[in-house]
Amino acid sequence: MQYSVDAILLTYKPGKQVMELIRALEAQRYPIRKIIIMNTEERYFYNLFYGTGFLENYKNIEIHHLSEREFDHGRTRAKAVQYSKSDIFVCMTQDAMPEDDRLIQRLVEALTEREDIAAAYARQLPHKDCREIERYTRAFNYPDKSSVKSAADLDRLGIKTFFCSNVCAAYNREIYEHIGGFVKKAIFNEDMVYAGHAVTAGYRIAYAADARVRHSHNYTCMQQFHRNFDLGVSQAEHPEVFEVVSSESEGAKLIKNTIRHLEKTKKWMQIPYLILSSGCKLMGYKLGKHYRSLPMPLVRWCSASRNYWD
Repeated sequence: MQYSVDAILLTYKPGKQVMELIRALEAQRYPIRKIIIMNTEERYFYNLFYGTGFLENYKNIEIHHLSEREFDHGRTRAKAVQYSKSDIFVCMTQDAMPEDDRLIQRLVEALTEREDIAAAYARQLPHKDCREIERYTRAFNYPDKSSVKSAADLDRLGIKTFFCSNVCAAYNREIYEHIGGFVKKAIFNEDMVYAGHAVTAGYRIAYAADARVRHSHNYTCMQQFHRNFDLGVSQAEHPEVFEVVSSESEGAKLIKNTIRHLEKTKKWMQIPYLILSSGCKLMGYKLGKHYRSLPMPLVRWCSASRNYWD
């Protein structure tokens, strides 16, 4: 059966990589019916494309602009889905690059393997300039073996049962509509919140290891602090998902495994940085979990998404 597929692409201050991403999506073997671009701040978008004639080369691109104040990780994606009428929609961020021309095909195959799979997410490979610690984190979170997760795996996998990244992920529209879609207000983590709701409702989440994108960041310690503050906030705001299982044990496991990896590869000099960055992550996360007891000026300073608090 041939399923119709739309791609939803979120952009903000896009660079030339977005042009490469559009070309890569248009070159996919599995046809994409429409590319829906949800762009934050119109002036940045046309700074890139103005005068190039690039967008005129493609007839299936639909562009919608919003302001920074309007942007929300959940609501913006939910709005984009309303512009799509396809059987399957694929959410992507502007910094994810397909590794080959079979990305969409493999996501569709993983999503449609069973009727009860709500979402299928891609494997994220590190960029060449990725630091060793982040490179190992990618391997830890995105192994080379595919899997399908359900509520039956909670005791074995814990929080990873709900892990699903819409840096690149495909969604079954029928199931999406049935369970209510993305939360309309989300500071972060809207993909895991959706996956948690799906699993709780009796559906499954697929990890497609052969659907690959390049995506990694070399965040500073303070950037990690701000991101993990928002992570903690998202968990505090959705206890129906995150109080089922703790995510802290998984974080501790990652740190221990990373230390062993650095020792094994004789990169001991990076261990102090790992400890420092992990401390920043933990501090941000703990503060985020208890954000309701903090004064609002401090909350805004800690957060990476300050518009969220307006």
